[in-house]
Parts: sequence; C-alpha cells; structure tokens
Amino acid sequence: MALAVPRICCLDLDTFFVSVERLLDPRLLDKPVIVGGLPGQRGVVTAASYEVRALGVRSGMSLQKAYALAPNAIYLPTRHGVYGEYAEQTRRIAEGYTPASQVASIDEMFLDFSGCERLYFAPGDASPDETILRTVRRLTDEIASRVGLPSSAGIATSRSLAKVASVLSKPRGVLLVPAGGELEFLSPLPVRKFPGIGPVAEQKLQSIGLLTLGDLQAAPLPVLQRALGAWAEPIQRSCRGLGAHELGRERPAFREHDPSDVDVGSLGTLSNERTFREDVRDPACIDAMLCALCERVCWRARKRGVQARTVTLKLRYADFQTLQRSRTLTPTCSELELYPVIRQLFQRARTRRTAIRLLGIRLSNLRPHSPQLTLFEHSGPLHRTMDSVRKRYGFDALRIALADSADPEPES
Repeated sequence: MALAVPRICCLDLDTFFVSVERLLDPRLLDKPVIVGGLPGQRGVVTAASYEVRALGVRSGMSLQKAYALAPNAIYLPTRHGVYGEYAEQTRRIAEGYTPASQVASIDEMFLDFSGCERLYFAPGDASPDETILRTVRRLTDEIASRVGLPSSAGIATSRSLAKVASVLSKPRGVLLVPAGGELEFLSPLPVRKFPGIGPVAEQKLQSIGLLTLGDLQAAPLPVLQRALGAWAEPIQRSCRGLGAHELGRERPAFREHDPSDVDVGSLGTLSNERTFREDVRDPACIDAMLCALCERVCWRARKRGVQARTVTLKLRYADFQTLQRSRTLTPTCSELELYPVIRQLFQRARTRRTAIRLLGIRLSNLRPHSPQLTLFEHSGPLHRTMDSVRKRYGFDALRIALADSADPEPES
C-alpha cells in the first residue's frame, strides 16, 4: 500500500495583533497601526500593519526607530490577556479540520492533512492537491467569517517548506507546493527566505557566492559548513525538500524544561528559553525578554514551591555560538532578586556585537521554599496576589512593566 503524501499546512494569522485591534475598533481599518507601545516609551514593536511595513517598520524594532520611520502611524499599547481568546477560537476551528496539529506561536500553527484527500474529496476536484487546497481555503474563509481575522496558509511536504509558502502567500492567500516540486519552488528564492537563516548567516552565505536557495541546494557540504557550521547539513536537506514533516509535541511561546521525575534537590532544574523569530540587537528588546524570561521561570518556581540557589543564563548568537554563565546566590524565587543578577550575567556573557538568536534562563540547585526573610520579603504579598490572578486568568493576565515590551509572541 502506497504511503500518504505528507501534506503539512502552516496556518498564519496575518498581522495578528493589529487585526485583533481592528476588530475591537473598526476605525483602525486601512489605517497605519503599530502595536507595542506609545511614542516615547521604551519598548519594541509587537506588530505592524502592512501600511507601516511599507515604510520599513517591523516587529521587534524599537518604538523609537519605528516613530522615526512612521511618525503619523497610530500607536497602541499591547493588551495582554485580550489576544489569547481570538487565538484560541482560531485553534478550535483549525483542529476540527485535521487529526494532528501543533501550535507554534499565538498566531501560527501547523496542521497535518496527510491522508485526508479521500475525507475531503468533492466532485469536481481535479486532483488530490486540488482537494487539499480547496479545504484549506475553506478553513481560512471560516476563520474570517467566525472569528473575523484574516489568515494565510502554505501547504507542502515539510514544515519548513510550508512555512516558506505561508509567508509568500500573504496577505490572505493559500499556496500549495506539490510533492516533487520543492526544488523548483525554492530555487529562485533568496537564502534569507528560508527559516533559520538570519542576517548574519545570509551575509556569510553571500560572501561565498551563495545568493539563492538553488545555490544552497547545489553547494558542496564542506563549503556550506564554512557558513552554517553544524547546521549546514539539516538546512541543505530541508532546502532539497527532505525536511521533517512530523509535527511532534506543541511548542510553547517560551520553551520550558521542568522534569517531573526528579525530587527537589541539587538535580532539580527549571528553565525557560526563547528563540527570536528575527535575530535582535536592540538593547530594549533584549532587556525586556530577559525580564519576561525571569518572570516566567520564577512564577513556575513558586508554583512548584521551590527556590533556586543557582541561576544560569544561556545566550546564543545569530551564528549559533552559544554561551552560558552561572551564579550561586541566596535561595530565591523572586524575579525582583533574580533580574539584576541575570542582567549582570548577560553583560558578562555578551562580548560580541553580533545579533542574538536565543536567550534562556535555568534555575538549579532547587530547595523547598523557605519562609526565611530576605531583602525582598516585602514582595511576598505582591507575588501571592499576582500568582492568584494568574491562576484564575492565565499567566498573561499580569506582567511586569518591562516585560511588556517583549511580548512572547511576535508576529509575522
């Protein structure tokens, strides 16, 4: 019996945060809108409408730079706790179309339509490709009519190709890359179009004459390794249409590690890390993400009833060089105590001006929570209040102000 053709769909909500704001205030339709903060505030762009993207504004950019490019845009603060409801409505609709799905971020998910051709076949479909294409268009239409949000989708034989197709289908489009057509589809595209190739890797590839994904497909592996190192082989395989199509488990906005099979003690760990969708240099964006990571991992420590004696910072540059710095301290589960330490570790670790791809924080040498008074014992009631609100309404119901400028779900 022939194996089903892999059919992975990348479903992406177009300018998600802007689109939700326009649902809440229809006067914003067709206006230049930036979500993330007000002019003059310290922070970064969470989302930018297509009207301001034409001026060079992008998510992750500092608000100060965005204002210089688009002073006449409408600036809105990020409303945490509002957007998740719309993402959940979309997710429930999408999950009704396929037996397997994976959430990648608040505005993006992958759906596996492999083997669903007979399920969705309708008279008039010229081919199995046409059946799946029509079905995904019906899905995006249903999201628009029931939730009110525009979306785009790419369909291909692997996750990475589906992601590329979804980007090229924007706005409000659906694009299918047929099995066997992967090389033809990817070959003319610039190398930067492929997921995982950021500006630094792009410069390195261009310096050795690799300008398009067709060049990358044909390059000898040793040549490619000079630019991409250990990532050369998997990226080249993906560019040749041999990327993974299994969805696996869902990935949260912050990747979390919390082994459940260890006792509290020196072997226990808690960690959170975040891979940026675009490599970043902006100090405000970096500080905000460090704060957000610190806040998240401390919240999880308090939920588990532990304090940490050791904190470790993980930093990965755009060229994939990875560093770690650790410090032992008085046991704590307070972000007010931990954040200054994290910032010092970051300043020690960052010895290069290269853009940053990933940040992470790990707590280890865990101990049961101690009632002993600390310098920040006055924050105990604050933590209890915040944690009780989050227990009822979710983590994003309350955030530390600095963390607000590093929304964990930047959109495409």
